[in-house]
Amino acid sequence: MKMKFLTVAFLVVVLISACEAAAPASPTLNVNTIYTAAAETVVAELTQTAAANSPTPQATSTETQALQTETPVPTSGVLIETPEATATILVEASPTDEFCDDAIWVADVSVQDGTEMAPGQDFEKTWLIKNTGTCTWGEGYHLVFGYDAEMNGQARPLPAIISPEETAEVTVVFTAPLEAGEYSSYWRMANTKGANFGEFFYVSIVVR
Repeated sequence: MKMKFLTVAFLVVVLISACEAAAPASPTLNVNTIYTAAAETVVAELTQTAAANSPTPQATSTETQALQTETPVPTSGVLIETPEATATILVEASPTDEFCDDAIWVADVSVQDGTEMAPGQDFEKTWLIKNTGTCTWGEGYHLVFGYDAEMNGQARPLPAIISPEETAEVTVVFTAPLEAGEYSSYWRMANTKGANFGEFFYVSIVVR
């Protein structure tokens, strides 16, 4: 581009010199007009050259971001599985026998603790007990031996049906041991399934 500019300027100078030497009698050309034409020619050359060498404008940041934006993937026609909510199953607790059968000792009715007995003597021990459960004591409820000296104990059947919160007298028939000494025998209630329940109650004697 610099060489073209120098060439055009040189031609303009030569043209001016030739015009001045060749026609002195002709009307004098306006030097300013010639300079203006030359300048316009140079400017035109420079404009064309600049236009040819101008770099291609780069995409703006906004355009770049638009190109970099990912095209959303269409979801039409695509089956998306959604996990189903798990149904909650409520299981009702089965009723238990925890409070059905229960009993407590209330009092000794006969044969107080420490009563003396002859060897081999038969006697009956009666207790007053209370039904503190929620089930009624009916047929099949009975007294059972717990531990210590059984002394041939034989429980009598319950005297009646015993509802919750009622009291009843229960009796066991014993035979005192033949050897002298102190003896105790512990008993409690049992239900129709043979399950023992409630407090222990006992008899205590002295054989002489």
